[in-house]
Amino acid sequence: MEILQPSLQMWLTFAVITTGIVFYIADKFPMEITSLGIISALLLLFHLMPMMDQSGEILLNSRLLLAGFADPALISILALLVIGHGMVETGALDSPVKILVRLGGNYPMLVLILSLITVMVISAFLNNTPVVVIFIPIMISLVDSMGKSPSLYLIPLSFVAILGGMTTLIGSSTNLLVSGAYQAYGGEHLGFFDFVVPGLFLASIGFIYVLLIAPKLLSDGKITTNDEAKITGKQFIIQIDLTEGNNLIGKMATAGMFPALSGMTVQMLKRGPSVFLPPFDDIALEKEDCLIIATTRNALSIKMGNDHTLLADVKNQPVIDLDNDNNDQIETMARGQKLVEVIVAPTSRLHGRTLDQSGYYLQGGSKILGIQRRARMGRASINDIRLEAGDILLVIGNQNQIQSLRLNKDVMLMEWSAKSIPIKADTWKALSIFFGVVTMASTGIVPIAVAAMLGAFIMIISGCLNVRKAAHAIDRKIFMLIGTALGMGTALQATGGAAYLAITLLDVFDGASTAVILSAFFLLIAIMTNILSNNATAVLFTPIAINIAQDLGVDPFIFITAVIFAANCSFATPMGYQTNLLVLGPGNYKFRDFMKVGIPLIFILWLSYSLFAPYYFGI
Repeated sequence: MEILQPSLQMWLTFAVITTGIVFYIADKFPMEITSLGIISALLLLFHLMPMMDQSGEILLNSRLLLAGFADPALISILALLVIGHGMVETGALDSPVKILVRLGGNYPMLVLILSLITVMVISAFLNNTPVVVIFIPIMISLVDSMGKSPSLYLIPLSFVAILGGMTTLIGSSTNLLVSGAYQAYGGEHLGFFDFVVPGLFLASIGFIYVLLIAPKLLSDGKITTNDEAKITGKQFIIQIDLTEGNNLIGKMATAGMFPALSGMTVQMLKRGPSVFLPPFDDIALEKEDCLIIATTRNALSIKMGNDHTLLADVKNQPVIDLDNDNNDQIETMARGQKLVEVIVAPTSRLHGRTLDQSGYYLQGGSKILGIQRRARMGRASINDIRLEAGDILLVIGNQNQIQSLRLNKDVMLMEWSAKSIPIKADTWKALSIFFGVVTMASTGIVPIAVAAMLGAFIMIISGCLNVRKAAHAIDRKIFMLIGTALGMGTALQATGGAAYLAITLLDVFDGASTAVILSAFFLLIAIMTNILSNNATAVLFTPIAINIAQDLGVDPFIFITAVIFAANCSFATPMGYQTNLLVLGPGNYKFRDFMKVGIPLIFILWLSYSLFAPYYFGI
């Protein structure tokens, strides 16, 4: 292997990368700005001081430095983020989640363990960030039913998602990046399950630690304060007018209740001048009946997701502008509707009005569905309730209508409560698309980048996501960070910096066996991934791994898998991985909580890999 002599460009590349690392750690500027600064500095450096070979040809130009922003691995990651967002938006994971919650009432500890296993398995095939988002309220509910603090199991939730992600090629963006970088530097294509055996071994070891030891290291005295994470039990008073096409028409009461409205409490049935109170015996719902129902926002969302005719009257109501006598009909969209909560402001013009007087609509077009008040409300038509300051209104509208509430002085928007209403048909579409992508990628019918792009495209044209939501799923931080990290890796490779670092590591462990060097390399990356991001660490160390393997005369795949597993060991800091940041607030954790639980896990995985790898790879 020909090693380039240390050059000024190499040292300047080290300086740029080191400075960038310092800025990443300091977090003084947004990650996108730091990434842009690094790639700009490298472009300027190699424009003013071009890197040339002996024949005078330029080794590194702007095209090569910027190629990372069009790298197939990066494109795959962004496309998989879109697919994952489509799974969440369509409620494709709601059914298994509901089953777990239902079982949790009788067997909370068993269901908690099954939930962690489920998260680990799903994370092997789906971006783990939306998976953790879905399971945070489930874990809180399960742990609360056991009389324990959510802080005992939210860090374990994040950790099992990371552990599951290290088992397959698409389980983590880190894995895809290492695979892409390996191919870019002349390596072979990594298969979907090429490292599943050592991955499962490490994931199993980590799962045992997370389940049995991690909760003992965490305090049981913390109480979650994140309203987003709690499953709200607030009861809203909802009025449902049975207009033409509503599927409730003709439904018969059984044992005094309406099975079609399970999970909801029917407080009153109005039929013309007649009023019926529970229990409802031998009553069939008819067109133009009016139902007064008490229900939670979550229960209503689930019911609307399964039956989109439930609020068929929403499309037929006029929009009333309190400042305008000329009111036009506004047609709400069947897709993209959201439920959101707003608070009636102290100086609101809604104060003292009934919903009938306000027209049921807020400025911008969103419709008021229900009312929740701290004081108990008796059985009465929703039209008879006069609004007061502090009342919480349940509102439905599309994205633009919800956003317009930010400027509405009559109400205060609680943005965290916004939740899209899934469409049942889209749920099956999203599941089919997801399993199709996994099948194509795992069987090698097409490359992962092609399967992911095709899946994202179908997710949009099938209506599971619109273009705006798909664009929202693409994190610009990830795009800038990964593209810049690939550029840094290219610069290290071209200037000989990667080879220089590899030789330095070999010099430190001169005379040591391949197994010892592999172990030290794993530990070094595992430490760096908690200081940098896992993606940046993976891309930076991939060329170094190739150079070390070539110098030792072993298969580079051995050191490439070490990069994959070690870069996924981002357990010791909250910024080590996105899922750690997600549970930081709901669990009311401190920085030291991650260090207390994460550092032992890193060392356990390091020792496990150090003992398993020599046996598995025969080194």
